[in-house]
Amino acid sequence: MSLEGELLFGSGGMAKTTNSGLDLPFHHGFIHGESEGIQCLNTNVGQIAQTEISVLLVGESGTGKEAYARLIHNLSSRSRFPLKKVSCTALESGQLLSQLRSYLQAACGGNGDNPGTLFLDGINELDLPGQKLLLSLLPDENSGEDGEKHLRLISSTSQDLEVEVASGRFRCELYFRINGVRLHLPPLRERKEDIPAFMDYFLAKHSADLIRPAPVLDKEEMELLMAYDWPGNIRELGNLARNMVALGSPKVALVDLRTRSRAAQKAPRESQTLSLKTAARAASRQVERQLIFEALERTHWNRKRAAQELQISYKSLLYKIKQAGVDGMKVRER
Repeated sequence: MSLEGELLFGSGGMAKTTNSGLDLPFHHGFIHGESEGIQCLNTNVGQIAQTEISVLLVGESGTGKEAYARLIHNLSSRSRFPLKKVSCTALESGQLLSQLRSYLQAACGGNGDNPGTLFLDGINELDLPGQKLLLSLLPDENSGEDGEKHLRLISSTSQDLEVEVASGRFRCELYFRINGVRLHLPPLRERKEDIPAFMDYFLAKHSADLIRPAPVLDKEEMELLMAYDWPGNIRELGNLARNMVALGSPKVALVDLRTRSRAAQKAPRESQTLSLKTAARAASRQVERQLIFEALERTHWNRKRAAQELQISYKSLLYKIKQAGVDGMKVRER
């Protein structure tokens, strides 16, 4: 099990839900954060896991996308079936055809005997030919209407796929197929109140693994951790904790972090880059809205036929129509 999975499930414990949210055996992992963003995310996960809708996990590297994919699977009715991870980042173009086709045809064979979960990790790394192949091999999300159960699809991306669609680097049909519901995993810099609990966990874990005493951080050292922006997110924090245990001194392990913090403070703010990202995101939402309108017009607002054209489920289309604020409209806006 990966480090992220261990943070979620402890030493083999199973996840479960309660009326107050998610209840897991480890109290300081990804799921038990105190930050507002994580609490909102966990509430949504507890509800979505019980459905059959495809899930797109969006987050920077090191934020726990694989951990949440495993959590959703374990909270679902498919938990007794396997979760299969396919790393899109590791698939070279020459290997893509054979690996994807052999696995997906076996797992999605249509006989309903393997209704587990397929986790497509780093789907933004697939090139356009690979995206076309994947789309052709994935079962239709509506294929369970006859009582059969096919694989549930969970995908992850470190890039904003709306921007990728708008730029032509990602197929809109595949985007609609995997984006039944989108969950954003906040970076560590947006949930800094969870840093002390993470450090307690990581120091205890690496202390046990390395058979060395767990160091104790003083106030100034903790303030440094809280002030840092953590571009590597939780994974970077875990690596720092391991260095502290290995070196036997937080002060020594924090030398590099102090240097990077000073350099970051001197670096100019990339306000123009952030502005361009915001504009591209807004443009990509408009592209999605336009595609939905065109499909609805072609089918005379027959939503089931429009969903088939867009290669998404009927429920996903209804959700997107409502999300776009056009529910019930019969004429496209000019």
